[in-house]
This record gives sequence, structure tokens and C-alpha cells, in this order.
Amino acid sequence: MLGKTYDSQVCSIARSLEVVGERWSLLIIRDALFAGSTRYSDFQRSLGIATNILKDRLEGLVEAGIMRRHQYSQQPELYDYLLTEKGRDLAPALIALTEWGDRWAAPDGPPICYSHTVCGSAIGHEVVGARCGRVDDPSECGLDQVPACPRNAWS
Repeated sequence: MLGKTYDSQVCSIARSLEVVGERWSLLIIRDALFAGSTRYSDFQRSLGIATNILKDRLEGLVEAGIMRRHQYSQQPELYDYLLTEKGRDLAPALIALTEWGDRWAAPDGPPICYSHTVCGSAIGHEVVGARCGRVDDPSECGLDQVPACPRNAWS
């Protein structure tokens, strides 16, 4: 996707971008997560993406284990593209990216709002500390290399 691997970098962001760091991939995942798109024609219609690019991106997402193909017709041979657990786990990242876009790239205000289908409340993404709760200032976030990483506090 990016044409470069980041195996030598100790950075999960760089490695994640290798898999989903291209706009069409993220938009396909967005439509699968939040609009219920599963079929090639759904993605093509909603995104207006060139067919060769859509084919490549769907194949890449399947190869990466983010989606899986499920045949729903033999004549003609047609498939659903379904998110795997790995793909569904991208929801918080997309919600966080949406919130950033709402603040910095939406001059007329947020164009969409995520809501919890069970209770109807708005959904947001927060950065929280395992011991003290919410982190309001991003400058309070630091990096710790494993094994010193306090992430084990969530377990």
C-alpha cells in the first residue's frame, strides 16, 4: 500500500499505516463498519472509486485479514466482503479520526454523528489513563517501550 515496510521501526502506527494507511482502504472500512456495505457494488456506488482500485483495495484488505470474502452467488460468481474481528477493531480509530476531522477539517460543523444503536446516545473516543481516568492534555501522553509499558494495567 505505502510501498515501504516498517519492520525496523518500533512503532505500531507505522506498521498499521502499511496495512490501512491509504484513503480508499479507510473509506472502505468506514462504509463496512458504519454503513453496512458488504458488496463490491455497494462500495463502488458509495465511494465512486475506480473499479481497478476498488478490486486492489478489497484484495489487500482480505490478504491483511481485515475482511473476508463470502460467496453469495455462483452464477454470476459474487462475494460479500465482511469485516473480521481485526477489521471491526478499527472502529475506535475511525471514530477518533472523525473527531479530529470534525474539529480541524469541518468548517461548517460535523457532517455526521456516531450513535449507539442500543441506547441512542452519541459515541465519542476519549484518551484515558488506567488509574486516573480521562487525559485532557495530549502533552501528558508519553511513550514507554515494552516491557516498561503500563498498558498491562488494562489487563
